[in-house]
Amino acid sequence: MALDGITTSAIVSELKAALLGGRIDKIHQPLADEIRMSIRGLGSGAKKIIISANSAHPRIHLTESSRENPMTAPLFCMVMRKHIAGGKIIDIVQPNFERIIILRIESANEMGDITTKNLILEIMGKHSNLILTDETGKILDSIKRVTHEKSSVREVLPGKEYVFPPSQDKKNPLLAEQADFLFSLHLQEGRRLQEFLYQTYTGISPVMAGEICTRAGLDASDSCQETTLENSERLFAAFEKTMQEVKAEDYYPAIYYQKENNRIVDFAVLKMQQFQGLAAKPFPSVSALLEGFYQERDNAAHIRQKAQDMRKLVTNHIERCVKKKEIQLKTRRETKGMDLWKKKGELLTANIYAVPQGVTTFKTIDYYEESMPEIEIAIDPAKTPAENAQKYFAKYNKAKRTLAALEIQEKQNNEELAYLESVLNALENAKEDADLSEIRTELAESGFIRRQAQKKGQPKPKRAKPLRYISSDGYEILVGKSNLQNDELTLRTAEPTDLWMHTKDIPGSHVIIRTNGQSELPEATMEEAANLAAFYSKAKNSSMVPVDYTQRKNIKKPNGAKPGMVIYLTNKTIYITPDEARIQQMKNE
Repeated sequence: MALDGITTSAIVSELKAALLGGRIDKIHQPLADEIRMSIRGLGSGAKKIIISANSAHPRIHLTESSRENPMTAPLFCMVMRKHIAGGKIIDIVQPNFERIIILRIESANEMGDITTKNLILEIMGKHSNLILTDETGKILDSIKRVTHEKSSVREVLPGKEYVFPPSQDKKNPLLAEQADFLFSLHLQEGRRLQEFLYQTYTGISPVMAGEICTRAGLDASDSCQETTLENSERLFAAFEKTMQEVKAEDYYPAIYYQKENNRIVDFAVLKMQQFQGLAAKPFPSVSALLEGFYQERDNAAHIRQKAQDMRKLVTNHIERCVKKKEIQLKTRRETKGMDLWKKKGELLTANIYAVPQGVTTFKTIDYYEESMPEIEIAIDPAKTPAENAQKYFAKYNKAKRTLAALEIQEKQNNEELAYLESVLNALENAKEDADLSEIRTELAESGFIRRQAQKKGQPKPKRAKPLRYISSDGYEILVGKSNLQNDELTLRTAEPTDLWMHTKDIPGSHVIIRTNGQSELPEATMEEAANLAAFYSKAKNSSMVPVDYTQRKNIKKPNGAKPGMVIYLTNKTIYITPDEARIQQMKNE
């Protein structure tokens, strides 16, 4: 569900109860579109809030998580610190049930006078923004500056007067009356009931509009004009009851899952009849719900954004390797006739005095073949038979040298291509900044990017750790997330008797099962580990993926091999179709 007016209302209610009277202690901006603040003086200890104007996941809520902050605070963060650090939160409002939240903050200005600042979060998809204004409504700054070139309707720049986003002429659902509701309903030519609800009233999302129809026992796709008076009244009754739940703050924050594969369907802050049959996971608060729902998505988007430059670089190198491979295959095809050229040279030499002057072709017996067929040899009449023979030998020798060099180049290119595809797979599996830092180090060590000198006083990058799972039988399973981590996991962490797994001839993670010295492992543990190996590989969307397994003591790393590249001879293979739901059911630590 989008963060509609109902969810926004629930957040405002929760934030008012938790933050009113608190003072803003610390302000950080870990991302370009995200602010995190610490609020103190609330009796129950300091609280942290996240305010995000991310185009995909805009939101505000209490948070327990933390994120690494940049060494130098961005400009908007500095403006926030200047104007509202130490300020007191005196009110939190949601104007006209819109997806807008305003934090009113009392703070001292440069002269020491107490003034009121407004921190305004506009939850509007790709147009989401966080804006700081003074008590007169003048914009002090915004996390996203909107110039006239970006929007001719509404500029958001320091010094400009703040105006609310353009109204869509929708009505406040909290003030709806039955007569007006029914009158408006039957004027909706060509509209469905669901469309009428979310296009007429502020803060009603399509999902919530569908829920109101479900509560009324009506089909959301029914025509407005064809709806009977009785059904129209039932729809209003369901609509009114829903708004009464909002007014009474009767919230039920929950995430709904498909039972078959444990995939998230949606979240809601009210009990949802339309999601009956789905698994519901309730949360103690709206903030806990949003934290649980958005954290993984937000982190994935953050990681994708930070990995963009490396992904582009690796993809470009992969494309070059593919082009090299095409050229090498063409060259191999061109050298395919080299043995025939040698044969023709030798046959010409053997028949050097039998070749007539001025001919363009010469036919002779091919005594290299058992049946001794006749073979025709092209002749350059301007050259002697000996020179023609030397021409064929020269072509053969050139092709022989080309083929020898080609085999070396092909080996190097294939190894580089396999390595780059493994790096690309690692970028897809990266979960945190430390993973990206490790991959960047790996690319620098492999010569694909410049090594970045560590600035004086800058803390060392946090070291990434492999994923850790516990099988249904209680065995520890470790999964590497990068080539450097694969090497560390396989060559230094694993015991000789631990079981090693990897997708056969497919880029992917090294997987280690801690056997505790046992020679036989339960079948379920083997399948779960193979499922992890297949899922964290390039073949995660394929079926019947081959996964090789052997004891760690059988794994060797050749001298000079690229990170993550190992060899093994003794192994068995298991075929498995990756199952994400099964992975989610495993204990992950």
